[in-house]
Amino acid sequence: MPRQILEGIRVLELGQLIAGPFAAKTLADFGAQVIKVEPPGQGDPLRKWRLLHEGTSVWWEAQSRSKESVCIDLRQPDGQDLVRRLAQQADVLVENFRPGTMENWGLSWEALHELNPRLIMLRVSGYGQTGPRRDEPGFAAIGEAMAGLRYLTGEPGRPPVRAGLSLGDTIAGLHGALGVLLALYERDARGGQGQVIDTALYESVFNLSESLLPEYSVFGAVREPAGGALPGIAPSNVYRCGDGEYILIAANGDGIFTRLMRRMGRDDLADDPGLARNDGRAARAAELDEAIGAWTGRLDSAAVLDILRETDVPAGRIYTARDIATDPHYRARDMIARVTAASGIEVDMPGIVPRLSDHPGAIRRRAPTLGEHTDEVLRGMGLDDGQIAELRRRGVVA
Repeated sequence: MPRQILEGIRVLELGQLIAGPFAAKTLADFGAQVIKVEPPGQGDPLRKWRLLHEGTSVWWEAQSRSKESVCIDLRQPDGQDLVRRLAQQADVLVENFRPGTMENWGLSWEALHELNPRLIMLRVSGYGQTGPRRDEPGFAAIGEAMAGLRYLTGEPGRPPVRAGLSLGDTIAGLHGALGVLLALYERDARGGQGQVIDTALYESVFNLSESLLPEYSVFGAVREPAGGALPGIAPSNVYRCGDGEYILIAANGDGIFTRLMRRMGRDDLADDPGLARNDGRAARAAELDEAIGAWTGRLDSAAVLDILRETDVPAGRIYTARDIATDPHYRARDMIARVTAASGIEVDMPGIVPRLSDHPGAIRRRAPTLGEHTDEVLRGMGLDDGQIAELRRRGVVA
C-alpha cells in the first residue's frame, strides 16, 4: 500500500450521526488515524439508522470505515478528563454537538487550546457558533431549507420535496474536511498553531447556491422551482421515451444543441439564429422541451441513448441503486468498494473520492464494533489494566 497523505495525523472524533463523522471519514480515507468516541450503551445513533443487518446499520459500515471506536461517557468528569488527555495527543478534534455542549463538559476551545496549542478543532453545527440562532437545534433538512435549496426542489405549484439524501450534512462534512486540510497546511507548512473551523450546515449548502443571491440582488429575481428543468439554461431536462423510461439530456452547449436538433430532423431549430446562444434558447425553453419530448417519445430509451452517444450529446438514464451496483464504469473506476463487516457480511459502499494518482487513499479496516478499541487506546495513553477495569466498573468507559 502506498504511503497515505494524512498518515501520522491523529483525529479525535466526538461527533454523531452524519456531518462531523463524514468529515472524519474523509480524513480517514487518506490515512488519518480516527479515534471515534462513542457513548456507552447504544453508541452513535447511526448504528441503528435505516436498514440493519444483525442489529447494525449497513450505513454505519460505510460511514465508519477505517475508524477506531472508544466508549467514553462524556457526562462524567473522569470521561471528560480522558478526552482532554486524548486531545493532548491529537492533531484534530471533530465535534458536531449543539453550541455550548462542549463548554458544558469543560472541553471548550480555549481549554483544549491551552492544553494543546497545535490542536485543530472542527465544529459543525446547524447555524454556527455565533449569531442569534446559534443555540437552536439544526438538522440537515433545516439547513437545506434555510439555504434556499428546499424551495427549489419540486414541481412548480407543488410542495417542496427533499433530495432523498442528507445533503446538508455531507456537504457540511466536506467543507469541514477542507477546513481541516487548510488548517493543517497553515500549522505545518507555515509554522502556525491550531485554530477553530466553524462550519454551519446552512452555510455549507448556501455556498453551493450558484446565482441564487446575485440574481436577487441585481434583478430582484427569486428563482422558483422548475421540476426537472434548469431555469435559464436550455435545453436541459428529463424526457420520457416511448418505453416509459426517462432520459436526462443536457444539450445546453451551443454546438451540442445544433447537433441534437439536426439528428432529430429539426434543421429549422438548428438554423434558427435566435437559438444559437443560450440566452435565446432559455427564452424558448418550453418550445425546445416539447420538441425534444416529441422525438424521444417515438423511440425506446436504449435507441435514444445510442443515438445521443453517436451524436456526442450528454445524456444518461436515471440510475437506481441496482443500476449503480451493476454499472461497469463504476467498477472500472474502483468506485464500488467491498468491505467485510464484523458480522461477516460483505457490504458494497462508495469508493474513495477524490482520486489522487500517487496517494489514492485506502480503506484500511472495517467499521468498528462498539468500543472495540477502548482498551487499546487507553493503554496507549498510559493506563494499566487495573485502571481501565476501575473506569469500566464505574461506567466511565465500556
